[in-house]
Amino acid sequence: MPGCFIAFEGIDGSGKTTIARIVADRLRERRHDVVLTREPGGTAAGQKIRAVLLDGQFELSPETELLLMCADRAEHVSCVIRPALDAGSIVISDRYEGSTRAYQGHGLGLELALVDQVIGLATRGLVPDLTVLIDVDTTTAAERRSRDDTNVNILDLRDIGYRERVRDGFLSIAATEPAWRVIDGSGAVDNVASDALELVTQSIATRLTLR
Repeated sequence: MPGCFIAFEGIDGSGKTTIARIVADRLRERRHDVVLTREPGGTAAGQKIRAVLLDGQFELSPETELLLMCADRAEHVSCVIRPALDAGSIVISDRYEGSTRAYQGHGLGLELALVDQVIGLATRGLVPDLTVLIDVDTTTAAERRSRDDTNVNILDLRDIGYRERVRDGFLSIAATEPAWRVIDGSGAVDNVASDALELVTQSIATRLTLR
């Protein structure tokens, strides 16, 4: 039986990685079979791609960045996500196609139709049952990131205008996609995680009734 696919999205510093991990842990406590993964870097090949993308060693064009992100996703879908879903697992991915649309499309200004075409090639039409957008303003996100100087990447060095475009991109996507939900990520971690868990639990229940 097919599993349930959940994606967490948000700008860097939104807290989505922490929330995704807490939600996965709480589902496991309820005896769900959960695969927690991430993009980029959810596979062995993806870890190499992640390093090229984020360590700042290479000055990449927007088109190259798009293609590398989607190459990572193609491998991720083929090797991790689809097999886990086919096995009936709940897959929780820290980032998925929404990040590409927001970062490379809205953030870098690539044509959105082109971005969607490349995403479609990588995903072969696989979309999450639910995407949870953890939203915070860019000032809050930047303050959070500044406290973690061990995890700085090339995206942290881009200007505030870029980060604002990415956040606005996420919100515009969420406003038009019926399977997206937005949570205010500025509150206490436990409260944000509880809100996210409620949404995920509802999605899993809906998925089960369709089997």
